[in-house]
Amino acid sequence: MTATVNLLVGSLAAAVAMFGVATGSMAQSTGLAGGDPRSFEDRFSRAWPETDFTQTAVASDEFLSGGPSKDGIPSIDNPQFVRLKAGRTQGWATRLDDREAVISIDIAGDARAYPLRVLIWHEIVNDEVGSVPVSVTYCPLCNASVVFDRRLDNQVLDFGTTGLLRHADLVMYDRQTESWWQQFTGEALVGRLTGRKLRKVPSRLESLAHFRQRYPDGLVLVPNDPRARQYGINPYEHYDTGGAPGFLTGEVDTGPLAPMDHVIVFEAGGKPNGVALSYLQKASRLEVNGVMLEWRAGQASALDTRNIAEGRDIGNVTVRRRVQSQWVDVPHQVTFAFAFRSFFPTGVIISTQFDHRRSN
Repeated sequence: MTATVNLLVGSLAAAVAMFGVATGSMAQSTGLAGGDPRSFEDRFSRAWPETDFTQTAVASDEFLSGGPSKDGIPSIDNPQFVRLKAGRTQGWATRLDDREAVISIDIAGDARAYPLRVLIWHEIVNDEVGSVPVSVTYCPLCNASVVFDRRLDNQVLDFGTTGLLRHADLVMYDRQTESWWQQFTGEALVGRLTGRKLRKVPSRLESLAHFRQRYPDGLVLVPNDPRARQYGINPYEHYDTGGAPGFLTGEVDTGPLAPMDHVIVFEAGGKPNGVALSYLQKASRLEVNGVMLEWRAGQASALDTRNIAEGRDIGNVTVRRRVQSQWVDVPHQVTFAFAFRSFFPTGVIISTQFDHRRSN
């Protein structure tokens, strides 16, 4: 039985030595009002001499240092893969547990999986899939996995990490203009490209087992140097059960949910929609504004236990829309309530106030 909802909706316990992670409280979005260029130049011009601080969409004090400097968390720019053989992993990928989360994309039959045990240490992979230049991105503090088309106008952008955060979310920069981009929304906030927005590519955050079943000859990302990081270790141990996010100031109203409750975010009717993961788990299948959401068990949280493969089961989510006679994936992410409300303060989160048992 499918529930149908027609609604348009507007502690990190300690520092991580490698990333210099600090903790804080939550911040309310102030909107896109622009900032004082002198404030940006005073704070950032030495590290960012090529960034045009005369063009900004937000105030400079909305950006916090996450600890690392520019490219301190290194993006992967020449990704390496191993191919599944009849659904079986090969080489380094045999270390992956079937329950581990991967970001998966399929463009023109070119299917690839990017394990979070790798992305949690690099956050950005610049790749080309099905002849489309893409950036596969993951922000651990928001559990936000977003894939972007890197093409803008007549150029292809390459992305790196600024070392800065806004609303606890990764701030990326493009190496062509050194403009700053919000990973959660794909919008440029500072620099020559301020106001421009990247196109999101449909992707899934799913278990390796699901990816292997769907694409038995798909490609799986492997580290360029397996010894470079503690791949398989979660540097944010118990983060998503700690009760509070880091790197935020002020307050965000996440009611009726707790700040670290998982929320599925997608766009429908031209507005952001939020659905509590706990609500979808009870419903199993839910239709919201013509978008079908489904949940199945079998995916480990990458932000729970020290060993990523041992994380608690948060399940697999699919978000699709019917186009003619087919169901196609819709860009979405399974993030936290604080992140949804930080970027969409008036956004509605569908949760226990709806009866998932009713159907049309």
